Amino acid sequence: MAITSIDTDHDELTTTIVAEFPVPVTRLWQAYVDPQQIEKFWGPPTWPATFTRHDVRPGGRSEYHMTGPDGEKAGGFWEFVSVDPPRAFEVRDGFANDDGTPNTELPGMRMDFEFTETDSGSRLTTTTYFTSPDALEHLLEMGMLEGTREAMGQIDNVVTDDAAFDDSQPAQLQNLDDVTVRISRVLHGTPEKIWQAHHEPDIMRQWLLGPDGWHMPVCEIGVEPGDTYRYEWETDAGEDRFGCTGEILETVAPYREVATEAMIGMEGPGTVNAMNLTEVANGTLLTVVITYPSRELRDTVVATSMVDGMELSYARLESKVLAP
Repeated sequence: MAITSIDTDHDELTTTIVAEFPVPVTRLWQAYVDPQQIEKFWGPPTWPATFTRHDVRPGGRSEYHMTGPDGEKAGGFWEFVSVDPPRAFEVRDGFANDDGTPNTELPGMRMDFEFTETDSGSRLTTTTYFTSPDALEHLLEMGMLEGTREAMGQIDNVVTDDAAFDDSQPAQLQNLDDVTVRISRVLHGTPEKIWQAHHEPDIMRQWLLGPDGWHMPVCEIGVEPGDTYRYEWETDAGEDRFGCTGEILETVAPYREVATEAMIGMEGPGTVNAMNLTEVANGTLLTVVITYPSRELRDTVVATSMVDGMELSYARLESKVLAP
């Protein structure tokens, strides 16, 4: 990667950074919209980022924090104003307190990201708009440009890693913190088709089954916030029935849904599951962020080969529903 220019315009209250990369625009774009990828470079090497939410759509929101060498955290968020895959997106960028609320003691800004093709690959032009001369000077004094230069120096290793963009990989799990995990999987279909597969009982019964030899006798869908849902499974012999239930908290079709989930018959609090669907070059990136009430429950559930079961279902979704 070569940063070809960094310009600060004190009259227009902007900074503009231009960088070129030896990869297609679609790969550079995906590095920014995939939370697993952007975490590898959004932040200087000594302050790596963790994205607990990355909802890339008009009206969407990203939430992240950077962790310093001594464990201290600095939070931030993006509010997406516009998204034009794979050419551009615009965000309102701000700092966040420890509880995720905006930190109004530090200035916010607007950022435009423009992705264009070049003869040798792609170019990214990032323009930051500041609200006042004081805001511009404050952020420059905080080392914004130096931090950005260090962060962008890591992108080449991300976008040139073929394995990281292999869309045939099975579902992958990451621990985001002591109680939160993220499962990621590229599905070869449109967000609309995958959303439909999660919201029509006849289709869900074809794929949301885990290992072979099971079926889904109960599939009651929740559609709007406040709706409840209930899913139950049993073996084809009619044995070992179990299930889960919960409430829809947030839904923005066909991009994002947040719901609670609890196993039927188990006491205590359940989880909060946030599903995002993001268009990428060869399909849709599905991410599910699961927040558990405790680290102990997280570790117990993950140890049950939960992700392997999810992968079996996602593979069945591709072969039975999404395949042409």
